[in-house]
Amino acid sequence: MIAVETATSYLVPVRSALATVLAPVVLTAESPYMLGGEISDVAVTHTTLVERNAELEARMLELSEVAQQYEALLAENGRLRELLGSRARLPQDVRIAEIVGVVPTPTTLQVVLDKGERDGVAVGQAVIDAEGLFGQVVELTSYTSRVLLVADKDHAVPVEVNRNGVRSVLGGTGRIDRLVLEFVPVTADIVKGDLLVTSGLGGRFPRGYPVGVVDSVVVDNNSNFAEIFVRPSAALDRSRHVLVVLEAQEDLSAQDEDLQTAPTQEATTAEAAAAGEDAQSPPQTAAEELEP
Repeated sequence: MIAVETATSYLVPVRSALATVLAPVVLTAESPYMLGGEISDVAVTHTTLVERNAELEARMLELSEVAQQYEALLAENGRLRELLGSRARLPQDVRIAEIVGVVPTPTTLQVVLDKGERDGVAVGQAVIDAEGLFGQVVELTSYTSRVLLVADKDHAVPVEVNRNGVRSVLGGTGRIDRLVLEFVPVTADIVKGDLLVTSGLGGRFPRGYPVGVVDSVVVDNNSNFAEIFVRPSAALDRSRHVLVVLEAQEDLSAQDEDLQTAPTQEATTAEAAAAGEDAQSPPQTAAEELEP
């Protein structure tokens, strides 16, 4: 049969008929193996999809965290840009500092900065943010400093009305959103909306820093002084980064030295004048000295 099939094509129809008859038998015999392969593929595909889904969920959480950090960094970057813009406009030397703590006492409004004595910070220096005067340094360590906010009830700063130069003293009220002008005559030319800036008097704060905007003016006919409340310019409860004005303390030190040397100079001048008078008066003769 092999020789016949090889030499002729007589067995082709027979082979085709047998293949047709036996095809269901072959399919039935192979179906368990085929079904097992399909099930295996489905199981592998399901496991892969579950693992992939878990990976995608983890990645989504990571990206969500990154997005949240990005929003925070974007906002902080905007605040730093505003602060650097303020720094570029200042004639004084300044140091950028970050608020790292709030003093937890109900009777005072103070914050802690991450810059201290080793960074050139000194007691009495002014602190500002991107909008205006923030406070002044009241305590120091080598690595940190404590700042008294302008709204603290124990804080006061000499100011003037930017519109007309009327001078006054602006004090804190203990409220983060309110300041008060002290002892302002009812005749003073101060109206709602006036911008108050540091006057520079006293040498503690450099002149020209915005401090607040007049929020209300109340005149009582039975009082000699008007009640004037002011809204702080600085974001006292929101700022994270501030600028410490370093030259303010240097100016104060120079003024103190001038005050200390002034009496010495006056004494020297008085001695020189007395010596000049002695030199100008003619010497007395012996007869004049004997006269009663």
